[in-house]
Amino acid sequence: MTETLISLLSILLGIIGAIGFGMLFKKYSFGIVGNTIAGVFGSVFFIKSFGRLGFNPQSIMQHGTFNTSLFIINCIVSVLGGILGLIIIKKIYNKLNK
Repeated sequence: MTETLISLLSILLGIIGAIGFGMLFKKYSFGIVGNTIAGVFGSVFFIKSFGRLGFNPQSIMQHGTFNTSLFIINCIVSVLGGILGLIIIKKIYNKLNK
């Protein structure tokens, strides 16, 4: 895997996390398109913020080898980023519409 493919998988997992969470908890849902956008931004933000701890795509592919444990951590953070991105955007949306 290359760093680009790992980044794209991270974004995809963020989208899946946001859409799945929106389907389970309807009060946080913006529909498929809104959840997708929230998942992309949440996933990218969390990976960029917390990836400095050592599980960014460059660290996963360091020295041309694939580190599975760092990839799993990256996937978990991506899904959580998508979910938390959706929750935060919904709270901002509710606060602005009061």
